[in-house]
Amino acid sequence: MKSLLEVLSDEVGAAFEKAGYRREAGNVTLSNRPDLCEFQCNGALSLAKEAHKAPIAIAEEVAGFLIENPCFSEAAAVKPGFLNLKLSGEYLVGLLNSMKAPDFGYENSGEKQCIILDYGGPNVAKPLHIGHLRSAIIGDSIRRILSFAGHRVIGDIHLGDWGLQMGLIITELKKRKGGLPYFDESFDGEYPKEPPFTLSELEEIYPTASLKAKEDEAYKKEAMEATLDLQHGRKGYYVLWRHIMNVSTEDLKRNYRNLNVEFDLWKGESDADAYIPKLVEKLKESGQAYESQGALVVDVSEEDDKKEIPPCMILKSDGAALYTTTDLGTLMQREEEYHPDRIIYVVDKRQALHFEQVFRCAKKTGIVPESMRLDFLGFGTMNGPDGQPFKTREGGVMRLEALISDVNANMLEKMCVDGVELSEKEVRETATIVALSAIKYGDLSNQASKDYVFDIEKFTSFEGNTGPYILYTIVRIKSILRKHAEAGGSLEKIKILPPESGQEKALMLKLTQFSATVHTAAAELAPHKICAFMYEIANEFNRFYHETKILSEENNERKQSLIGLITLTREILSTCLGLLGMEAAEKM
Repeated sequence: MKSLLEVLSDEVGAAFEKAGYRREAGNVTLSNRPDLCEFQCNGALSLAKEAHKAPIAIAEEVAGFLIENPCFSEAAAVKPGFLNLKLSGEYLVGLLNSMKAPDFGYENSGEKQCIILDYGGPNVAKPLHIGHLRSAIIGDSIRRILSFAGHRVIGDIHLGDWGLQMGLIITELKKRKGGLPYFDESFDGEYPKEPPFTLSELEEIYPTASLKAKEDEAYKKEAMEATLDLQHGRKGYYVLWRHIMNVSTEDLKRNYRNLNVEFDLWKGESDADAYIPKLVEKLKESGQAYESQGALVVDVSEEDDKKEIPPCMILKSDGAALYTTTDLGTLMQREEEYHPDRIIYVVDKRQALHFEQVFRCAKKTGIVPESMRLDFLGFGTMNGPDGQPFKTREGGVMRLEALISDVNANMLEKMCVDGVELSEKEVRETATIVALSAIKYGDLSNQASKDYVFDIEKFTSFEGNTGPYILYTIVRIKSILRKHAEAGGSLEKIKILPPESGQEKALMLKLTQFSATVHTAAAELAPHKICAFMYEIANEFNRFYHETKILSEENNERKQSLIGLITLTREILSTCLGLLGMEAAEKM
């Protein structure tokens, strides 16, 4: 289904053609002067030279062909050659009445793709901190948007589960509990089914081991040897690794559930390990890989590079694999198992060079087909009020659980005021829902690539461009509909009638932009476009609400039309919330 702007451009283009001009000149855009008109076309200005006519004369000719067009209530030529357009109320409500759940007129006219989305990327055995927030919620929202757009989207968390942190944990456990059978290479019995540590112990073990490795070279060497032993299949270490994975991923899943973030796959670097020998062999066979100072590398620079792109290192001089190796092995695995049309990585923008090397190497050596699209969506940092990366009051990296807890507490305090008609349980449940909207919307309303300041007071406000403001708008609509139903009013198959006020029409016009907004958000991987659209709808609705009698409207047909309009508003806002991984409360 075409967007409204495409439909209107076709209509105006046909008028240009009837007047003897190029159809392409009929491109219609939203007006930058909504006080004068709703849409505009500037095509006459581009035709003046070739037509040897004044632009206003061309615009007047075209306007003459649009007078009888049922799409428009007004089509006026304005100097120096603009076409100012207003949509007819009958045509507008025809569009609205055709917008039905669940897609509200959206239709992906392009090719449906299989897309793998790589986001999340936490390291196992470490608690999630606020640095993990952006990848998770940006990636999850893009998964939802692309799925809504009709693509088959496979979200993969891609755990960091096969690197030095595992060797560090194993080494520290050996120091503390060396009598456990995992460390006895001659042990051939059955290993314990329960892990030899709790989650809290595990979260203490890793930073302790990491600090020791920085201060003690022998300790670090031992940890590196333990890492290699694990990767080479030492049985006791592998069983211990499984314990680490089970304890850690259970906690990760709980934390991501609290964020309402979902993954289809819980694969990690370890899943690519089996592909590395085959990968190295393929690279050597391709003739692209060569030794440089003992390391195996592939040149990925191109003649038109404006900055130097270093060779892609596959193996270090001691034969050890790197992140590059596991990322290439993962690409090989994904191509073999899923044959995706596209893979998108939602990662810190500071890793741009790394992924540029990986992508080039994968294409150059045939690890993935040339037709596969590889995209890097780099996000900026979440900063504190001082403009520096967000920290705790003590100056450390804040755990994600602590951030959520702080925002929950802030929201609970704001909701525990006189006059709130909710039970204590309802207040707490609602505060949790609204707090999550504050966190997610506060992040997603910013363009992903930009840094932003996380301001708890601002993000939890019920005024301005915030998640709580959007939710409050939806709750306000729900309250009106609930009162309407309680008074015996119907909510079934309500037909929307032409608008009777400018503000009512403004809300209607905004709702028609749903399809185009989703299309743009999907094409540009831009959740902030959905946020901006929701904010605009909320503003238009609240202006409409303050000047319109809805429940007290005496004309029943008119009242039913208004109920139909606000029902559609609620449905579209709720759908947009779902695309961002949020939900609305019933009452606030």
